[in-house]
Amino acid sequence: MTNIQMNYEAIKKEIPDYVTLVAATKTRTVEEIKEAIDAGIEVIGENYVQEAVEKYEEIGDIVKWHLIGHLQKNKINKALPIFDVIQTVDSIEKAKQIDRRVQKSGKKVIPVYIEINIGNEDSKDGIKPEYETLKELACWIAESEHLRLEGLMTMGPRFGDPENARPYFRKTKSLFDKINSEVPNVELKVLSMGMSNSYKVAIEEGSNMIRIGSKLFGPRE
Repeated sequence: MTNIQMNYEAIKKEIPDYVTLVAATKTRTVEEIKEAIDAGIEVIGENYVQEAVEKYEEIGDIVKWHLIGHLQKNKINKALPIFDVIQTVDSIEKAKQIDRRVQKSGKKVIPVYIEINIGNEDSKDGIKPEYETLKELACWIAESEHLRLEGLMTMGPRFGDPENARPYFRKTKSLFDKINSEVPNVELKVLSMGMSNSYKVAIEEGSNMIRIGSKLFGPRE
């Protein structure tokens, strides 16, 4: 049994069955990713479109591909044929740009999540954690032709002690619940939050999708 297999099984024992484990594969080799797939990983999360294109050519669609990094306008056409979900929509302008290009990629609809910059950090992408701004974007996506809003995603501020992230995860969950109860034609199913150092706290606060890199693959080279 490889280290990746052992790590995968250890994580799976710690998380409820309803939580989706996304392998965060930035800088990881195709060989490492294939080991993770053999272990049981069904969703790959990539940060960079070009890196995903190269890996997709070797791995293909035996897994689901989620974009978990910032999507630049000039990469949308390359991203759409590969990714099954874009987790990082953070503005109406970005949503419009994606919506316009979906059909050209051979798809009718692409599922998306709204990325929230829950800590309001200058160094991170994502929409501001203000309900009215979030609601406006959710309403626009709900009425769009080629996007389907399925969830919210946040990075959350990174702390040495994951307990310090708890209030941010809790706030994201409250926004998730409020959007679900108040925005017509929106039914959010996925709350994507929690990474290698914080996934246990995130799950306690309502996450049902975690994005795990180093805890699965080991430290980066």
